[in-house]
Amino acid sequence: MQEKTQPFYIENGVLQGVCQIPSPNFNQRPEESEIQLIVIHNISLPPSQFGQGYIQQFFQNKLDWDANPYFQTIKGMEVSAHLLILRTGEVIQFVNFQDRAWHAGRSTYLGLPECNDYSIGIELEGSDDLPFEEAQYTSLVSVVHCLKQAYPKIQQHIAGHSDIAPVRKTDPGPYFNWLRFRALLNADS
Repeated sequence: MQEKTQPFYIENGVLQGVCQIPSPNFNQRPEESEIQLIVIHNISLPPSQFGQGYIQQFFQNKLDWDANPYFQTIKGMEVSAHLLILRTGEVIQFVNFQDRAWHAGRSTYLGLPECNDYSIGIELEGSDDLPFEEAQYTSLVSVVHCLKQAYPKIQQHIAGHSDIAPVRKTDPGPYFNWLRFRALLNADS
């Protein structure tokens, strides 16, 4: 049986083969912390609108707060994720995996607090009220396989933002098809 080739690989914390847009919103992981969790989010700016580049600007602290009335509600926030998967399936890396991205906020996974310390944050361009695109699931599965290979402690530790911060967050939302994602992930193993 021929081994499946991964479209991505990781070198020194950088996902090769994707667009790199550095975000200033990161810091060092605590010493002795090991990557052992993937957190899946959704984001759209303004909500439920796609493809305008506002997410990329937001993660770089370059968003024009006056470009849309909604932006006033997030003005001054400094946020990032390791990766963003656009509606087209294109993957963008903002923070090196070896660094701590600012995606989860106050959070807990299996009793371990501060998920940013030991997780990789993946944002899907989307919202709580619209289905995700097939291209996003395809890219997400490829990326997760690559991450699990590079960081074996992840294993099956994949959670939604709503799972690690249930009082504060709802994403990736009801339209993220966990069953489909897990089936694709397992079928592609």
